Amino acid sequence: MAVDYTTRDGIAVITLNNPPVNGLGYSTRLGIVEGVERAQADASVSAIVITGAGKAFSGGADITEFNTPKATQEPTLHTVIKAVENSTKPVVAAIHSVAMGGGLELALGAHYRVASAGAQIALPEVKLGLLPGAGGTQRLPRAVGLETALNMIVSGAPVLSEKLAGTGLFDHMADGDLLDAAITFAQKVGAQSGPHPKVRDRKIEHPNAEGFIQFARNGVTPLAKNFPAPLKCIDAVEAGVKLGFNKGMAVERECFVALVQTPESRALRHAFFGERAASKIPDVPSSTPVRKIERVGVIGAGTMGGGIAMNFVNAGLPVTLLETKQEALDRGLATIRKNYESAVKKGRLTAEKLEERMALITPTLSYDALSDADLIIEAVFEELSVKEQVFSKLDQVAKKGAILASNTSTLDVDKIAAFTNRPEDVVGMHFFSPANVMKLLEVVRGAKTSKDVLATVMQLAKKIKKTAVVSGVCDGFIGNRMIEQYLRQALFMLEEGALPAQVDRAIEKFGFAMGPFRMSDLAGNDIGWAIRKRRYQEKPDLKYSKIADRLCETGRFGQKTGAGWYDYKAGDRTAHPSKIVDEMIAAYSKEQGITRRKISDEEIVERLVFALVNEGALILEEGIASKASDVDMVYLTGYGFPLYRGGPMLYADTVGLYNVERAMRRYGAQANGEAWKPAARVTQLAAEGRGFNS
Repeated sequence: MAVDYTTRDGIAVITLNNPPVNGLGYSTRLGIVEGVERAQADASVSAIVITGAGKAFSGGADITEFNTPKATQEPTLHTVIKAVENSTKPVVAAIHSVAMGGGLELALGAHYRVASAGAQIALPEVKLGLLPGAGGTQRLPRAVGLETALNMIVSGAPVLSEKLAGTGLFDHMADGDLLDAAITFAQKVGAQSGPHPKVRDRKIEHPNAEGFIQFARNGVTPLAKNFPAPLKCIDAVEAGVKLGFNKGMAVERECFVALVQTPESRALRHAFFGERAASKIPDVPSSTPVRKIERVGVIGAGTMGGGIAMNFVNAGLPVTLLETKQEALDRGLATIRKNYESAVKKGRLTAEKLEERMALITPTLSYDALSDADLIIEAVFEELSVKEQVFSKLDQVAKKGAILASNTSTLDVDKIAAFTNRPEDVVGMHFFSPANVMKLLEVVRGAKTSKDVLATVMQLAKKIKKTAVVSGVCDGFIGNRMIEQYLRQALFMLEEGALPAQVDRAIEKFGFAMGPFRMSDLAGNDIGWAIRKRRYQEKPDLKYSKIADRLCETGRFGQKTGAGWYDYKAGDRTAHPSKIVDEMIAAYSKEQGITRRKISDEEIVERLVFALVNEGALILEEGIASKASDVDMVYLTGYGFPLYRGGPMLYADTVGLYNVERAMRRYGAQANGEAWKPAARVTQLAAEGRGFNS
């Protein structure tokens, strides 16, 4: 049962029981209404308490019912709140742990609210591109005041219950057992004659409501350029202030319906569900046992290794950090300390926490020190022969059952696993730089990686606050394999007529955090050069523009050399268009017999994004990724794809695969067109009128 009904000392207790967060699914909503009606019909009951079992009062809508008929089946949340509000016997909401979204809206519909300290109170719908759709924009300002409510609704951020104790939201803060306090309070109000107070009947008090709303709108407008929900939240709240509760509710509904249809909300909801879906692996059930990870080993104290180590000590896990030379080890530890000191200066970390975290790191020059580690991650030079040395040594020193992980970004994990006598314990854990900041973790599943290893790493990713996405073994896995085609198109467009600044400007206007040429300068152009050299040997038939090779031959490796696709000034990362590079590009085109042409921003965006889409489709066909949303999560969390567009695969769905395929065929008829054969999945879905996420 999603709702339990009991009576105690003349009080009906309706307990939401829909783990993990008592989501307000159909059976829960039905149970609440039936419980209220049952209590009203029982002459021995004087009042009603609604609370939540387990670790939440209620986290709001049941996400398992999103996009299903049950989500809108009566009784809807509006109907439930109406039943609670219109109860002739007083209803007390007993709030603990979490009251968010529809859960808070339900509590606001009760006549009284009793809360325990430490409960997280929020209306987070704005984070899904929506607004609270069951009266939250109307009742919360009447309960906590206009300013506090508007800040909560527009930000979606949770506020601790004790910080709201002085507002009209809570009638009583419980010191001891919450249910005991709520029943005692319910007995008291149950003995009083009605009618009982309704939040909807309160006035919104503010000395200058109109001025504050305009102030809020001015503050939100620049930040909400690509997200319409925050401004719609303000519109709904304003309607409640100016027009009263009933008309405010009508505006709230109107705004909610409008937002549901926006591509931005679709993108945000897609990202929300995609992040949760990423942890679900088709053939690895949630019941799969996991290995205990109590100590981690990291090999390599460079930028990547140090960042990886920080993730684990941040989560309270001790790390043994291995380097081959004392100087490199000292430098790595100094960099880690410097990163933490920067966090202390910014107020994000205390000096005590800094020392606690540094104390969790055991530096070493000996592989033997890794013998007690439950997980060992190597972050050494990206060369297969170097990986072979590391994993051969680990096979000798690591204890039985230890997970051996490679941070490789492109190399064959199966070949790496074959350097050991325990390939079932080997997995790829590809962190993104800077590893202590970037959210993405590509978990690369080898042919022999055991299911419990995979389940353990996915669980551990949550502990270190990463979004983990599983990839099969292929060159570059999901992210780097796709970015290679993106970069190929960028280079082709240079030789056809574009310049680096135009390409970057077009894709950044589309929403990318950084264009391909600024990104290459930041990463180091020599890295891409090394990959291309390998490609020339492995795939001699694959066409590449040699324009980037020529850049590298002049030593323009990017920011680290003060010159790349752009010019840089000492101590300044600002990218300045380079006359030298522009002239080099024009000369290259002439040498190749290419007549340069004007390339529109629209073409730049389509060729870059659709190159990602086509390679993503091939990755899905090959089973490297199990679902389109996994591809999108890689790009949203690791590559700066604009969140409000939902990732390359969802963006293709939004454009329509019929239109995407037509564009691919159009570009296939141009110069460098051999890169544009649409993947079979693109052609099939386009013909069926479906999308990757249908």
